[in-house]
Amino acid sequence: MSYDVIVVGSGPGGYVAAIRASQLGLKTAIVEKAELGGICLNWGCIPTKALLKSANVFEYINHAADYGITVKSADADFPAIVKRSRDVAAGMSNGIQFLMKKNKIDVIIGTAKVKAGKKVDVTDDKGKVTEYAASNIIISTGARSRELPNLPQDGKKIIGYREALVLPKLPKKMVVVGSGAIGVEFAYFYNTMGVEVTIVEYMPNIVPVEDEDVSKQLERSFKKSGIKVMTNSAVESVDTAGAGCKVKIKTKKGEEIIECDVVLSAVGIKRNIENIGLEEVGIATDKDIIITNDYYQTNIPGYYAIGDVTKGPALAHVASAEGIICVEKIAGVHVEPLDYGNIPGCTYCSPEVASVGMTEKAAKEAGHDIKVGKFPFSASGKASAAGHKDGFVKLIFDAKYGELLGGHLIGANVTEMVAELVAVRKLETTGHELIKTVHPHPTMSEAIMEAAAAAYDEVIHM
Repeated sequence: MSYDVIVVGSGPGGYVAAIRASQLGLKTAIVEKAELGGICLNWGCIPTKALLKSANVFEYINHAADYGITVKSADADFPAIVKRSRDVAAGMSNGIQFLMKKNKIDVIIGTAKVKAGKKVDVTDDKGKVTEYAASNIIISTGARSRELPNLPQDGKKIIGYREALVLPKLPKKMVVVGSGAIGVEFAYFYNTMGVEVTIVEYMPNIVPVEDEDVSKQLERSFKKSGIKVMTNSAVESVDTAGAGCKVKIKTKKGEEIIECDVVLSAVGIKRNIENIGLEEVGIATDKDIIITNDYYQTNIPGYYAIGDVTKGPALAHVASAEGIICVEKIAGVHVEPLDYGNIPGCTYCSPEVASVGMTEKAAKEAGHDIKVGKFPFSASGKASAAGHKDGFVKLIFDAKYGELLGGHLIGANVTEMVAELVAVRKLETTGHELIKTVHPHPTMSEAIMEAAAAAYDEVIHM
């Protein structure tokens, strides 16, 4: 049982790496202990987007009168919404199975442990261990919800994202700890379903990795929709002894107790690097991260690591890009290292958030002389017609060279718009060239052109 490549883990890094390896003529196998597609497809990116779509539809129905349509009543069938989400995930997982067969990739079901000598032991559900060998072994075991010592998850009252996807019934009140993408997406979903939601964030702003203007806009939008936002705050403990939860929160004004039914812990991830054989093989790690070079080679020849277990941002599209670069390098294809400064980030709450490159603060701290252009969707004809006027596009240019240093968007469907800015940065397009790029009217994407024009005092519609 020998292969050119064995991939351990079938998430968006692993299965993409396996397919690309097969396309390049390498005999490939992939090992997965659960569902094909990994966390992203089964318990992350895809099922959460299905839930959020149901929330979007419910929100439209509840505001149908704004569009001149009368709807007498609408109720959210929560179990049916959850079932739809699970069905979508299952369908996508079946799609990955088809892709494995199409690309002649052997799928090995079981728990993998890498061994010295370029071998992998796989233990099946009956405890049988089978040894496989490969010239190249790619570790892509992903990550899971991180637990804080003062916020231990019991799966019922204190939950992580997996449980949040399949709650048996809607809680009346929920506290969401952490306001990264996972936190704010679930906060939006449950708030739309009628749950009283409180977000607790340790940092001064929600979605703290985003540009400060975006963070402030999202906080305003959330508060308008009834979500309570507590920044500069920390959960000290949760008392689950009673029927619900009593959450003790430290704020600038003192201590506050909030009672709720469920606490969702969304405080980041823990990489899955335990018990997979790293120590036995001698693969170097730094705390929670497998150390690799620019092409994902570890310190031990023939062993590679991609995705959430490495130092890059824990995003599905990053894992996929790393997987492709990794196997192309193995196959002898000329490849360039991934530009981590040009990775888009997307958050699918409402309004959506999307960004790429430097924030305004980071650009200034880096010493750039900058031009900033901002165009509000309230001035967009398409946004007004669609009834989605919250948000804006903000672009940051280097004043000397016209380089787009960063783009920050908040509004309806902006996750579908940010790729233009990624391409602009990749192609080193200048601000003036972007202004002269004709955008279709009426579209939300016009706001990108208008924001560029605003940076150079040429904006027309504002």
